[in-house]
Amino acid sequence: MSNEVIILGAGIGGLTLALSLHQAGIPCRVYEAVPELRPLGVGINLLPHAVRELTELGLLEALDKVGVRTKEAVFFTEHGQLVFREAAGQHAGYDWPQFSIHRGDLQTVLYEETLKRLGPDSVACGRRCTHVEQDAGGVTVHFADAPPVRGAVAVGCDGIHSALRKQLYPDEGAPRYSGINMWRGTARWKPFLSGGSMVRAGWLSVGKMVIYPIRNNIDAEGNQLVNWVAEIHAPQPAMRDWSRTGRVEDFLPAFADWHFDWLDVPALILASDTILEYPMVDQDPLPRWTHGRLTLLGDAAHPMVPRGSNGAGQAIIDARYLAGALKKMGVGTAALDDYDRVRVKATTDVVLTNRSNPPDTILREVFERSGGKRFDSIEEVVPVAELQAISDNYKRVAGYDPAALKARASYL
Repeated sequence: MSNEVIILGAGIGGLTLALSLHQAGIPCRVYEAVPELRPLGVGINLLPHAVRELTELGLLEALDKVGVRTKEAVFFTEHGQLVFREAAGQHAGYDWPQFSIHRGDLQTVLYEETLKRLGPDSVACGRRCTHVEQDAGGVTVHFADAPPVRGAVAVGCDGIHSALRKQLYPDEGAPRYSGINMWRGTARWKPFLSGGSMVRAGWLSVGKMVIYPIRNNIDAEGNQLVNWVAEIHAPQPAMRDWSRTGRVEDFLPAFADWHFDWLDVPALILASDTILEYPMVDQDPLPRWTHGRLTLLGDAAHPMVPRGSNGAGQAIIDARYLAGALKKMGVGTAALDDYDRVRVKATTDVVLTNRSNPPDTILREVFERSGGKRFDSIEEVVPVAELQAISDNYKRVAGYDPAALKARASYL
């Protein structure tokens, strides 16, 4: 019987799994639907629990070349008033940094390392999976325009529109709309605040922004590439087209007066080359991902609303845990069942917390208690200790509480 793990999808989760399996001495091959891998997306954050895993893969130096080490998380009102500030990554005492990074840059790092370590044929593009069969001896993966392949197990890392997820849960339905539409873009901009600040400001009912740099020194003037996300409550979702161009007039009025001493937000938005628009969606957590020799990973397993900087991180942790289970228990159903038992519960907690009490709950509490009005002191509105407790609770749920992360054994 073939001992090869078949990985469906060459995104962040799939490529991290390939590198982790190689580190564990387990053969694998990645099959990607698109004919050519190109850097896509905009900014994401890698919290210390994810950076730990990438560091253990020997990728820290590569991340430093393309990303920005996050120094702090900062929260402001829609009036530009400071609400809460805390250090991030190694500045907060973690053994590992936090990175703000272009999703395409991260995928490129993972892809290039996969080809380098596993060989030029380790990733096969233009292989759109249609369905997977399994029997006592292994799995057979079928593709739209290529012959089937045989392996020991198959892992669906093929995103929110996963073919394998649809096969396992054919009646699930479309992704669940959160009631929030998003516009995203990037702009060349001078460093603001610490030069490594992740800013959340405003609130969803009047307009909320998330802003952070994702590349340093992009030109001779020392500018950064700054990523921004505008989020506004809306009864109707935007069209679910992940490359849909957004119209600035649809959302800029909500931020027209955001001229702060630390950043001119309308100017930043208007300086952007391209603006994308899409709805904020997730899916209800599944009862299980593993079905015999088939399992799911990353967005195929647990798509979540991006309110905790945690989607990519959880995919990376999925990959590392699964590779560790396969190394310890052998390439078979026992390891996949162990992975299912641990990671379904962990990510279900994150998906549900991202809906109800993510880190930007800090902004919600301040907005609701202040009535959206200016204040003289944040302590008059919400005790800072209460805001710190919101942040600390999310760290525990998401798996990057500093003490627990430091104490946890490596997955591999």
